[in-house]
Parts: sequence; C-alpha cells; structure tokens
Amino acid sequence: MKVERKDCFKCQYFYVTWDPHFPKGCKAFGFKTRQLPSVEVMKSFGTGLPSF
Repeated sequence: MKVERKDCFKCQYFYVTWDPHFPKGCKAFGFKTRQLPSVEVMKSFGTGLPSF
C-alpha cells in the first residue's frame, strides 16, 4: 500500500519558524521539525495525513 505524501507548502497549518534548529512547523499538530511536517507524521504514525 502506497501512502500519499501531502505537500506541506500548500497546507494552511504549515509555517516557517525562527528557530534555526527546527525551521518548519505544523499548527494542526503543534510541533516544529527539521524536515517537512508530513514526513514526521508519516514516520510517527506510519500513515498519511488526515484531511483537515
């Protein structure tokens, strides 16, 4: 089963932070990360992102 990766740059919850260690963030899940938030969610949950 192939999981479709979402484009964070088109998401209303994506934002760029001022933190040089964690430059990308997701307001929907409330976290900052080095990678795109969709990649972190897929690594954590093993599934694609829910539709908001």
